[in-house]
Amino acid sequence: MVDVIIAATEPISNVIEANGTVIAGEHVELRPEVSGRLTYLNVPEGKYIAQGTVIARVNDADLRAQIAKSRVQLELAQATTDRYKKLLDINGLNQADYDAALNQVNSLKADIVYSQALVDKTVIKAPFSGVAGLRAVSPGAYVSPATVIATLQQTNQLKIDFTLPDIYGGAIKRGIVITVEIDAAKKETRKAIIVAIEPGANTDTRNLKVRAVLQGGTVNPGAFVKVYIDAGQNRSSIKVPASCIIPDDKNNQVVLVKNGKASFVNIKTGVREASNVEVLQGISVGDSVVVTGVLFARPKTEVQVRSVKKLQEFTDAGASK
Repeated sequence: MVDVIIAATEPISNVIEANGTVIAGEHVELRPEVSGRLTYLNVPEGKYIAQGTVIARVNDADLRAQIAKSRVQLELAQATTDRYKKLLDINGLNQADYDAALNQVNSLKADIVYSQALVDKTVIKAPFSGVAGLRAVSPGAYVSPATVIATLQQTNQLKIDFTLPDIYGGAIKRGIVITVEIDAAKKETRKAIIVAIEPGANTDTRNLKVRAVLQGGTVNPGAFVKVYIDAGQNRSSIKVPASCIIPDDKNNQVVLVKNGKASFVNIKTGVREASNVEVLQGISVGDSVVVTGVLFARPKTEVQVRSVKKLQEFTDAGASK
């Protein structure tokens, strides 16, 4: 006793579904470039920080003292060079002594520039405007370039990263609009625009990495989202419920009713939907496909058709689950 459906062509939308991750437009870990003790710390946790705002300062007293010392030495060296210049003009000094004095002046100037560069490194500024994360250190703490003071994220323009099998490489291009489900509970969706595609597929997974910019919506960076891409090429094809397909080591099979008997045939499948599967080969329009009682059917044995069902019944049942 079996139920069947009559094979007929049905529209197939070919929408690709992928898992994505929300990332901030810009993200950085704020670290000092030099080691030392924090003398100033300004991290407004969870609040907006404008670009260029001073986040922290590292003790630079020793560097400033070195600059002051170099400037005193520079004054003396400059005065010596001026005297040597006057003597050189009247041939009272050889050129080598004057060049040595001038080199001393230039060397001290370079030392001051170098020390000033180190002083600049003791000041940590926001590289871009964004929202500060949680503070990881306290004022007065000793820090090094390995110390993370806080994070800074730009959340006004979020991005979506997701991966797709490389067989869909022809369906994704820069500039196309995709749908992103940002809240599964509320079924809230937003549009996103693909801005970049990794030029090479991952050699382990054979997947392509794709990045899109989210258009509106409030989502936390790092959140999980669903991505839907309309691959186009809408067409009609034969579909059967996934539950009636018998998987085999080499092939997939379905059971047809021919002349009152069960006939097992190999099929080639295509696009998979929530509860249905496209059949590319093995079934013709008008064939009677067994959808219930498949496990009790045996090749070339008589079967009794109890009812003829519609594919929509299985689609609705899958959607309700």
